[in-house]
Amino acid sequence: MQFVRGSFFAGETFIDLADAQRRAEAWCRERAGLRVHGTTQQRPAEVFAAEEAPRLLLAPTSLYDVPIYVTAKVHRDHHIEVARSLYSIPGALIGARVEVRADRTLVRIFHRGQLIKVHPRQEPGRRSTDPEDLPAAKTVYAMRDLDKLQRMAAEHGPNVGAYASALLDIPLPWTKMRQVYALLGLVKKWGADRVDMACASALAHEQVNVGLISRMLERGTEQATTPAPPAQPEVVVAGRFARDPVHFAIARTAEAGR
Repeated sequence: MQFVRGSFFAGETFIDLADAQRRAEAWCRERAGLRVHGTTQQRPAEVFAAEEAPRLLLAPTSLYDVPIYVTAKVHRDHHIEVARSLYSIPGALIGARVEVRADRTLVRIFHRGQLIKVHPRQEPGRRSTDPEDLPAAKTVYAMRDLDKLQRMAAEHGPNVGAYASALLDIPLPWTKMRQVYALLGLVKKWGADRVDMACASALAHEQVNVGLISRMLERGTEQATTPAPPAQPEVVVAGRFARDPVHFAIARTAEAGR
């Protein structure tokens, strides 16, 4: 800068910006580019033409992408929030602070100077979740994997699987995922056999309610069945004082018909 100031514009007067640009280019070609550099002992213009110019890439046509740099906290759901979007974080970093560099296309996440994750940039209100970043117990719920959740329930018995399918058989099935997890919690507490019997009984009575299953298990009524209604007698016994139907018939006389 000292050389540019002293050799080019110190004491000079320019008509306008275009004039200053033309004179700067001429100064670079005729003065700065052809002088012998004090350190390299070479002319900069000759070095540029021989070594640097062949390595230059094409000039970018798009505007420079100015990235944003933020520090974000890893929340309990293994995600961070950057510019109102969520991104998953690998490892046991809940509560830790990570450094984030986000540009138009990518979000790079660093922890203690090491790059730990790269996500595609999301619009505000969206999320980017890598299932590999989440613990196995939380992956199904976070990814709304209904098929896997049903398979998990069916592993504990056919009636448990059928009950889970009945819980999820609604227009918005992911809103009932917590109910299925509660059902799996009952399996862990009471055992698969008892829960399977309770589910069979509830399904027979068309009662799809995990709270009902829990109450049945607490009361030990999962094996109880509703008594069958008494069979109807095949022979109808006439009443003691019943009259014969002919007593109630209307007799029509020939005169009444005239």
